[in-house]
Amino acid sequence: MSRIGKQPITVPAGVQVTVGTNNLVTVKGPKGTLTRLVDSDITISQEGSDLLVTRPTDQKRHRAMHGLYRALLANMVEGVSKGFTKQLELVGVGFKAAMSGKNLDLSLGYSHAIVMALPDEVKATTLTEKGKNPIITLESADKELIGQVAAKIRELRKVEPYKGKGVRFVGEIVRRKAGKTSAK
Repeated sequence: MSRIGKQPITVPAGVQVTVGTNNLVTVKGPKGTLTRLVDSDITISQEGSDLLVTRPTDQKRHRAMHGLYRALLANMVEGVSKGFTKQLELVGVGFKAAMSGKNLDLSLGYSHAIVMALPDEVKATTLTEKGKNPIITLESADKELIGQVAAKIRELRKVEPYKGKGVRFVGEIVRRKAGKTSAK
């Protein structure tokens, strides 16, 4: 039995979980509504305030999906109740970030500014303090979507190992390389 898959998901008060036809799971909460299509072999049952995910057999495919769907459903429940946040830091001279409507305007040392349209489900705020690096804070109920948006922003200027310039997560440790040394 999967250690992750057999753990029940505790559904907090204010969150409503419905399992529809074709195993379409809908989770509604104060932060929004999320839906996911679960494989037809996996069964989802609700007992009181707990959500249980079970598998039919011990085949390798069923074991893999058991833990996967339990984790995905747990992330959905946590997302609509608490939400998820990711913070990105812009490290570099002249790097700037600003919000204009639903667009994120980035100045990352290129000859042009980068304008990135954010999905409606993701809310972003920027913070620029004198003497500190600009910080972009992303908030969403969907953990998968917020991770993809953060990865796309990070991909625009990856952290280089010599000076450490680029877009990184707050608190991320960057392995630095030694530069060239002149031989005497």
